Amino acid sequence: MPLLFGDASGADGTVFRLTGGTFIASGLVAWQRRPGNRVGVLMVITGFGVLAHPLLSQIGWSPVQTLATVVTDWWTIAFVVLLLVFPQGRRLEGRLDVLVVAFALPLIVLQPLWLLFAEQEGLVNDLLVSPNPGLAELFDTAQRATLLAATFSLFVILAWRWQQATPPMRRVLLPTLAGGATMLSFAGMLAADLIAGERSQTVLLVTLCVFATVPFAFLAGLLRSRLARVAVGGLLVELRDTTSPTALRDALASTLGDPSLVLLYWLPEYNAWADADGRPAVLLPDGGGRATKFVERGGEPVAALVHDESLLDEPELIESACAVAAIALENARLHADLKARLDELRASRARIVETGDIERRRLERNLHDGAQQRLVALSLSLGMAESRIRADPALAEKLLASAKEELSLGLGELRELARGIHPGVLSDHGLGVALESLAARATVPIDLDVGLADRPPEPVEVAAYFFVCESLANVAKYAQASRATVRIARENGHLVVEVADDGIGGADDTRGSGIRGLADRIETLGGRLLVLSPVGGGTRISAEIPCP
Repeated sequence: MPLLFGDASGADGTVFRLTGGTFIASGLVAWQRRPGNRVGVLMVITGFGVLAHPLLSQIGWSPVQTLATVVTDWWTIAFVVLLLVFPQGRRLEGRLDVLVVAFALPLIVLQPLWLLFAEQEGLVNDLLVSPNPGLAELFDTAQRATLLAATFSLFVILAWRWQQATPPMRRVLLPTLAGGATMLSFAGMLAADLIAGERSQTVLLVTLCVFATVPFAFLAGLLRSRLARVAVGGLLVELRDTTSPTALRDALASTLGDPSLVLLYWLPEYNAWADADGRPAVLLPDGGGRATKFVERGGEPVAALVHDESLLDEPELIESACAVAAIALENARLHADLKARLDELRASRARIVETGDIERRRLERNLHDGAQQRLVALSLSLGMAESRIRADPALAEKLLASAKEELSLGLGELRELARGIHPGVLSDHGLGVALESLAARATVPIDLDVGLADRPPEPVEVAAYFFVCESLANVAKYAQASRATVRIARENGHLVVEVADDGIGGADDTRGSGIRGLADRIETLGGRLLVLSPVGGGTRISAEIPCP
């Protein structure tokens, strides 16, 4: 008695041949469409395997007919692998190869052993060694029991995979539903064989009809992919009236059939990704059922589509949708960039107001604790000297000397305070001399490289000076550096100011107000700040300020 379809004949044989031919045709289409995917190859192998017994059994030579009996169900192995690797066509993962072995054992090993002892009416068997109905029955039962366990296990795996899949992946896995139904039909047929001891033609016909739907299900999957690409034309019409980034995401999600689609936009000004509202976003690596498709224009990234991994099986659909939506994505990126700039502008204004308040309080405190106290002491000393100038000239002279010293210290403190507001050396002598003066007072040795042929505009010069001043203050406070370097040059219409140290690194422009304050000062002039500070590798902060 055949294991699966070996005795299909008549109308059943016609359906059987049609199924094999459909597998081959669908497999060739899939192979041509995606030559790097093994799904098409496995479909073709399955199709030829299905046709092997009907074709070989028509040859009147007994060795060929015996071979037809041996290989009658070998197509099942390719079919099982096809169901397990669909849709990506990758290598089997985990212990799924054990399941393939469970199918190969009864079909490749036990089938020839059964033929060594099987003698049946109408069976051409050149492998018969010694007729033994008991051993033949034992091997036959072992084959059917093993196949029953394997087919039911595969059905459970396919059902579990379907239940765990995301909605887009379920659409892709539709062909495996027909395959799972076929495995369940096989299990039912084998169980009936073991219980009744003979093959029910009704059960065979039902199983054959279920199996016949599988290649058509794969073909429908291919056609669905083609029809999905036709929907890209509808996307073009829809995007014509779409200006909202949210509407763009919804249109792409509908076209790709992925409601979980996420759109992120590249903001080169910030060297970061952001969502449609301009909020910073992290682009995670592929994995965990998610994949990323980058959209570029002119070789530069514009956006990233984070989508369900199942769409990797339809690269032409994603490419077509991205090509149609490229201009809309560029507009949406500009929209996100504008929102990010507005948000940053609001935050920058708030920080500037806060910084101004802090600086005014600092000035008031320094004046109160420093120069004001010295002026009060000076006033008292002068008053005491005035009262003693006739009675005790020597004491009055000492008081006047002390007042003179206090006046000198007060003037020094006022100069330091004024230098913090705006250094006179910068206005009088320019950036190079001002930085030399700053480097001379620094607590860390400074290597200074100022390559300027002429003075930059005053706002740029002032911003560059205070950028270096505050950067060196950060080096002294936090870097634990033994040396620092300051480089200034004009490059491509910008004044490039760079401060580097050999300290502990780890500076973060997202924490604290120090680096953020530097960025505010630079961005006010339309420039940008770049921070490179690996832990243990020192810190390099550079500013690029437009300087015509």
